[in-house]
Amino acid sequence: TGVHDTIGRDIVNHCVNDILVQGARPLFFLDYLGLGKLEEAVVSEVVRGIAEACKENNCALLGGETAELPDLYGPGEYDLAGFIVGIVGRASLIDGSRVREGHVLLGYPSSGLHTNGYTLARHIIFDIMGLSHDSEIPGLGKSVAEELMTVHQSYLPVLIDPLSHNSIKGLAHITGGGIPGNLQRVLPQGLGAVIDRSSWEIPPAFRILQEEGGVSIEEMDRVFNMGIGMIAVVEETETSSLISSARERGSDAWVIGEITDGGGIEYK
Repeated sequence: TGVHDTIGRDIVNHCVNDILVQGARPLFFLDYLGLGKLEEAVVSEVVRGIAEACKENNCALLGGETAELPDLYGPGEYDLAGFIVGIVGRASLIDGSRVREGHVLLGYPSSGLHTNGYTLARHIIFDIMGLSHDSEIPGLGKSVAEELMTVHQSYLPVLIDPLSHNSIKGLAHITGGGIPGNLQRVLPQGLGAVIDRSSWEIPPAFRILQEEGGVSIEEMDRVFNMGIGMIAVVEETETSSLISSARERGSDAWVIGEITDGGGIEYK
């Protein structure tokens, strides 16, 4: 597509979310870019995206490494990796130990596929549907590139205040493995969760991928975020204020389930 700044923003925001789930705020970020041949225009755009995302997340970009490896990467190929360090006080650390039966699950919307499920999405869109990157996705009103390259959202702006007030008992960043694979990791042994699938509207892009690819709902749940990018475990009394807080910051949140006795993630 010739667009390279979005991947820089993706990797920073993903890393920020990954430490946010433990209550940490980002301090600094470093990047690694490996490519077959150094193309200044491409590198400049990638780094610009990284720098802009770092600024938006109040995170210092300390530096990084650019490696030219022609024997490893083909023309036009590159590999981008990120490293982030954050800080959280020991008393504010989110490790799941405060999660209890009856706590509520608050789901925050994703901006798209985020950074997971692209192998399956590419197979469906390019191989099964026969589209190209500039084709309009039927029924969506967006091109393939616009939908697939939507930037992975950072949840720091929405969650920074609730975290500072210790309103959140657990956080799950919904990436590879979907809700079942990521929510379970933040729950103490002996606790599970029930998810109400009707509590939020699954974005059209996921429905199109499911229908066109003939993918079971169980596999969709394992591969994609299905419209939920972050889940907070909170006390029921906190839900109204947290939803209002999210909306004040231009986002949204919904009660999508609750913590139950017994392991496993179930849908209803």
